Amino acid sequence: MKIFKSFILLTLFMLLTSWSASAGVSFSVQAPRQVVQGNKFNITFVLRNAEGEGFRAPQVGGSQLIYGPATSTSYSSQWINGVSSSSSSEEYTMTYKAIKPGRYTVGGAVIEAKGHRLVTNPITIEIVSSSRAASSSQQSQSVQIDNLDTQSSSSPVKSHDLFVRITLSKPRVYEQEAVVCTIKLYTKYQISQFMPTLQSSFNGFLIEDLPMQPSLNKIERVGGENYMVAVLKRCILFPQQSGKLTITSGDYDVTAVQYDTFRSMFGVIRQPVEKKLHVKSNSATVYITPLPNPKPATFNGAVGSFRVATSIKPQHLKTYETAALTYVISGTGNIKYLKTPTINFPSQFDVYDPQSTVKAGPVGGTVAGTTTINYTFIPQFTGNFDIPGTVFTYFNPETGKYVTLTTPKYNVNVAKGKGSPSAHYKKGLEQKNTDILHIKTGDLNLSKTHSYFITEFSYWLFYIIPLIAFIALLIYYRKTLKERSNLKLMKTKRANKIAKKRLKSARQYLNAHDSSKFYAEMLTALWGYLSDKLGIPVSALNKENIESELTKFGADQETTALVLSILDKCEFAQYAPASSDADMGEVLNSATDIMDKLENTKRK
Repeated sequence: MKIFKSFILLTLFMLLTSWSASAGVSFSVQAPRQVVQGNKFNITFVLRNAEGEGFRAPQVGGSQLIYGPATSTSYSSQWINGVSSSSSSEEYTMTYKAIKPGRYTVGGAVIEAKGHRLVTNPITIEIVSSSRAASSSQQSQSVQIDNLDTQSSSSPVKSHDLFVRITLSKPRVYEQEAVVCTIKLYTKYQISQFMPTLQSSFNGFLIEDLPMQPSLNKIERVGGENYMVAVLKRCILFPQQSGKLTITSGDYDVTAVQYDTFRSMFGVIRQPVEKKLHVKSNSATVYITPLPNPKPATFNGAVGSFRVATSIKPQHLKTYETAALTYVISGTGNIKYLKTPTINFPSQFDVYDPQSTVKAGPVGGTVAGTTTINYTFIPQFTGNFDIPGTVFTYFNPETGKYVTLTTPKYNVNVAKGKGSPSAHYKKGLEQKNTDILHIKTGDLNLSKTHSYFITEFSYWLFYIIPLIAFIALLIYYRKTLKERSNLKLMKTKRANKIAKKRLKSARQYLNAHDSSKFYAEMLTALWGYLSDKLGIPVSALNKENIESELTKFGADQETTALVLSILDKCEFAQYAPASSDADMGEVLNSATDIMDKLENTKRK
């Protein structure tokens, strides 16, 4: 009897223990109520306080299984008032892609745990079309630069998430007044590749580029949202004409990085996905006010704020010895584009062509520096002479008025020096001192015989040669007029000459190890050369019509491919780390060879 009672008590204890152990076990499902067609979504089945086996996921209508199940396990324990407790969970995550819009009922998932068969409750998921999702503000989620969960590859890259913007420092300026132009890339995504396909247009301006290396190293807030920002180009513009001028920022091929997110036993896994985009250019407008009339007669186009000073060295002048008058213009504005002032030296001085040296660079929103002009002269006679002062007039855009500056005149005393007059003065002196010649004496070799000159061949040759020369000159003149009337032909003829002049500037940047300015000058030379050669404005030129126009011109496929390859190298190098001298030298040699090859190509 006692044994029977003990057996009953033991059975009751085991049943109570089993019930208490399984009382905390649960199997539930976590899923979104609504997903967008084409997007990926996760359904997670959670088993708590048990170890499961034989997991079977239900079918999900209107969707395609991409990955799963991805399992993860977690444990936790706590000690409260001397009593310990613990819990555990197992998660089974299935990743699907929404294919067909509609409402779908998802059945229960099945798992075995502690000898029991557990089933989750059915759920309903609605798949909405992408057009409906776009129109619903509840379904849109703003992309955040510091939240990769918002940068899903299933979402399109919208125009306000990645764009290029051009800004000007002033909306209205005078002719020749400096205005700062900045072109920036704004993006909420990381960028793996950036390639300009259409260059910025600055028609009607002279450009002073500011050195920089584009990089996404700044964050700016625009319209209440944060963006990573890279400055693509910054330059100072000097407008050359009045009226409304428009600047375009160019077109670009951009590769943005988005992410596919998966859950695995190791946690959340994000896989980068590259998406290629074509970013169209925007434009900015600036209104150019003409300089006020009447303009002073001494005004030569200087706009800004300037000072002038002059000096003569040596102070004590002597004949036949070199001296120099130095004219220095300093200040801010279009100082690099000033005309050389004219100084009226005495006629008794032998004057050489003036030599200018410009030392100027960007300062703030303009260009500042000095222009030094040296006038070299040699006095040819002794005495007192006056070198008149000069008048320098500039327009100050801050006050809207013309300002006239004057330099002092110099009264110089020229003493006798060693040496002799220069060649053209020496000839004049000899003629002045020998105006009466001696009578010629001796045998004059006079002849008593006479003949008619009209019978000589040389007489008729005197008329024939000028007639032939006149006809040849007339033919050449008519041919020249015809060629000059053909603007496209003239551009083609001078294309190589101008391009090689620019290549000379690029070689100087190569020698100075300045890769940024080197590739910028190479692009300017190549685009300008192809524009003149093919007769297409630079603003209308792109890689597609270059390829077709070169074929029409008569270039073979190899030559065309080399041209496009050089353009790609130069454009990529502008936004890449600094290149070696060997790389720049190879690009320069390739560009020279291809220009020579195109010059030797016979036009169809």
